[in-house]
Amino acid sequence: MSALRRYLESRRPDASLGQVLFYEFIRAVAALLFVLFYRVRVFGSRNVPQSGAVLIAANHQSFLDPPLIGSFARPRHMSFVAKIGLFTFKPFAWFIGALNATPIKEEGGDAAAIKEVLRRLGVGHAVVIFPEGSRTPDGRQHAFKRGVAVLMKRAKCPVVPAAVVGCYEAWPIHQKLPSLVGHRILVAYGEPISHEDLLREGADAALARIEREVTRLRVALEAERDRD
Repeated sequence: MSALRRYLESRRPDASLGQVLFYEFIRAVAALLFVLFYRVRVFGSRNVPQSGAVLIAANHQSFLDPPLIGSFARPRHMSFVAKIGLFTFKPFAWFIGALNATPIKEEGGDAAAIKEVLRRLGVGHAVVIFPEGSRTPDGRQHAFKRGVAVLMKRAKCPVVPAAVVGCYEAWPIHQKLPSLVGHRILVAYGEPISHEDLLREGADAALARIEREVTRLRVALEAERDRD
């Protein structure tokens, strides 16, 4: 039993067994819902390192993106940064906090949140970030914010580009609740890029490279969806 406990706790550093089991339960439920309602297809999930600090950088289409990316990056538990407005309703704040979400201001940067992300990386977490800063208002991928380059530079860990497709159609920003039928969702995880390789030509070049990689994955997913 102790070996099983150690194995489960290794999936999420500095967490109790109860927190680990709660995350596992919610992830299993979310994965099942994605399969049943959205016929999800997953590519490259094994590209996510199974241990050690890592940033996962993805395009941001809807509220479905975090549970989608977290559900299929097994066995890793993901940590997330979320708009501080999502933490105003205390029961929901507790729920997403239990699923490793950290509040961050949408504009102007948030030194405390960045410090917390770096702390989590320092103990070996996998942290999901959305470099666009907010959900797309029109379904298109928008420019990545320069503050992410600073985070990648300070993080000193590998970065995994990722992309989602179909989440905007299923739950666009102007819609209160998601549509549960008629949409196909896909997610892809690219190969990890080491910190040394990524930052070789500076932070701005690193951000541009991640943006290109996320775009490449997204375009490939769109072509795959069209074939389906």
